Amino acid sequence: MTEPSPSIQETAPGVFFVEGPASNWIVVRDHSGFILIDSGYPADRDLVLGSVRSLGLDPADARAVLITHGHVDHTGSAAYFSEAFGAPVLCAPEELAHVQGKEKHQVTFGQVLVRAWRPAVFRWMLHVIKAGALKAKPATLAKAWDADILRNLPGRPEAILLPGHTPGNAAILLPEAKAIAVGDSFVTAHPISRASGPQMLHRMYHSDPAAALDATRRLAGMDASVILPGHGPVLRMPLAQALAGLYSR
Repeated sequence: MTEPSPSIQETAPGVFFVEGPASNWIVVRDHSGFILIDSGYPADRDLVLGSVRSLGLDPADARAVLITHGHVDHTGSAAYFSEAFGAPVLCAPEELAHVQGKEKHQVTFGQVLVRAWRPAVFRWMLHVIKAGALKAKPATLAKAWDADILRNLPGRPEAILLPGHTPGNAAILLPEAKAIAVGDSFVTAHPISRASGPQMLHRMYHSDPAAALDATRRLAGMDASVILPGHGPVLRMPLAQALAGLYSR
C-alpha cells in the first residue's frame, strides 16, 4: 500500500509547507535556488523528492538542508541529499553531534513499549517502523550553521536555539515571509494526541520536558504570522497568539 501524496501549500511567497504522512518539511525558494527545512522519515524520501520536483525544482540544486533537530522523522532524507547531490546539511552547533549520529537524543523503545497498550501509540509505533526509523542513516557530513551562512540562503533564515526537545533544537525564522519553522518545539497535532492547535509533544519525546516548554518563551516578540510545525497543519495567526494558546493548556 503506497502512502498518499503529501499536501503542499504555499503558505507565504516562496515558502511551501509539505504535510507528510506523519512528519512535515518545508521548501523555501527564491531567485537564487531553494533550501529544504527538515526532511521527513527515511521512507518519505520519494515524497520529499516528489514535492521538490512538483514545484519545478531539481533536487540536485538544493542550496542546503536545514535541520531543526536530529530526530529521525526530521533527518530522514538529509544524508541522501548530502551524498547524492552534495547539498550541505546544516544544524545548530549544539545539535551537530546528534545529526551526525555521534549522540542520540531520541525516545527509547522502552518508553514507547510501556505505552503501547494505547491504540494511538501502538499505531504510531507501527508507522515509525514502517517509515524506516530503525534504519535511519545519520548525516555524517553535516556542519554547524552560523548567522552569515544562513542569511545568504533563500529566505534569509535566522536560527533561534530552543534547547529541551533536544540539546540543540532550533526554530528557523524566515523574516521576509513572516514565517517560522518551529520543528517540534511545539506542534499543532500528533498521531498520539487527541488535541488540535498549539501544544507540546508528549513528554517522552523531549530530552528535558520542562526546559522544552521554557525555551518556547524565547520566541516572544518574534514577528511571524505563519507557523510551520514539524507535526500537524500550518497555523496562520500571530506567533504571540499561538504561544498564548500553548501556555493555556
